[in-house]
Amino acid sequence: MAQTLKFGNGNFATKAGSTLCYDDQNGNFKPIPMDFTRASTATRVNKQGLIEVVKSNVPRIDYTDTSDGVLLLEKAATNLIQYSEAFDNSYWSKNDCTVSDGFLSPDGNLNAFKLIENSSNSSHGLGSGTIQTTNFLSYFSFIFVKKSERNWVYYRTNIGSSFIYQWFDLTNNIASSSVGTFDDAGVVEYSNDWVMCWIKKTETTGSARQNQWFLSTDDLVQTYQGDGTSGVLVFGAQLEVGNLSSYIPTQGSARTRVAETATGSGNSEVFNDSEGVLFADIAANSDYGGVRAISLNDGSVLNRISIRYNSTSNQIQYQYTSGGSVQVDITSNVADVKTPHKIAVKYKLNDFELFIDGFSRGTDLIGNVMPSGTLTNLDINGSSVYDYFYGKTKELGYYNTALTDLELETLTSYRSWISMVNELNLNIIYNG
Repeated sequence: MAQTLKFGNGNFATKAGSTLCYDDQNGNFKPIPMDFTRASTATRVNKQGLIEVVKSNVPRIDYTDTSDGVLLLEKAATNLIQYSEAFDNSYWSKNDCTVSDGFLSPDGNLNAFKLIENSSNSSHGLGSGTIQTTNFLSYFSFIFVKKSERNWVYYRTNIGSSFIYQWFDLTNNIASSSVGTFDDAGVVEYSNDWVMCWIKKTETTGSARQNQWFLSTDDLVQTYQGDGTSGVLVFGAQLEVGNLSSYIPTQGSARTRVAETATGSGNSEVFNDSEGVLFADIAANSDYGGVRAISLNDGSVLNRISIRYNSTSNQIQYQYTSGGSVQVDITSNVADVKTPHKIAVKYKLNDFELFIDGFSRGTDLIGNVMPSGTLTNLDINGSSVYDYFYGKTKELGYYNTALTDLELETLTSYRSWISMVNELNLNIIYNG
């Protein structure tokens, strides 16, 4: 397989304003950078598993859930909590509890707090005030927690004069029971036994909503007799509208992380207009809605080879557009676009195919290809007016020939072809 352009798969090179592609054949990085912009700082999880702040316009290679790293691209988001880490500030209300500082946090510093119950028979927790919602407005709330003497916490908010609750099991790292209805909830594991507990809620009426986190002794337990010393460790808290994104630290006011772009790698000499394969190992970040695309293009929307995902309908799409005319449009459903998928799209005159996770998901045997010299750009986020991509990119690859079905199966499989052959041989031997 003649791979002429590669990005990621454990080999990343970044600096302010760009990130480079890798050449497997020569074992070095190609001098064809991908332009990157983000006019604000942001956070990532580094190779050591620690949350760290990344400077403006520096790409984020994130290691939250993979040792190889992914290029993390996110849309703009705002943390509405004004003091995301200062739980001793009066901004945070305390209900029959206290906080003590000086504990090791997920960013490697001694800036985490311990949330400690008092000795009363009551609920024990803290809150960050309210959020004003509007009709059908989705919001996310999360907090970093580490179990200590207590290994349960719950989230509480109000619907009018009534409260709803979501419990989190810090021993098994799962969202457990709820009282009332949330859209979703979950737990994300970090290093050193820290986890991020999160909820999603969509409102149908505009009203002020409380944002509170409480200690618990077990599932569905709201109040209990405290001992005056037990609790959990807590770190950064976030409340944001519209999507669940990476942590945004705040110090006295709400803060916005600006949207990111990654565009423009390659040139007309790299790409073969008559045939080739575009490969991507990607996952969507969250339920951003709409269609997001990675594409080969000429800098416009008229000539594009796109791998697109729709996080609302959990669909992956291959679209080939030449001269403004859609030649190929193949769509396939997947269980969840927020989990990683290996995707390859093949193009050649009257020979187009979509592969996902080792299987062909559709072919189109009628279609023209673009004129020579048309393709000039590889964009991870569509274009300035079309299909911005927000997600996790583990690897991109471009091949300047149309690969065989066996090669496409091998390329997109999460198990190597050798391992599948060995497994087949073992089954043959076992079955006699």
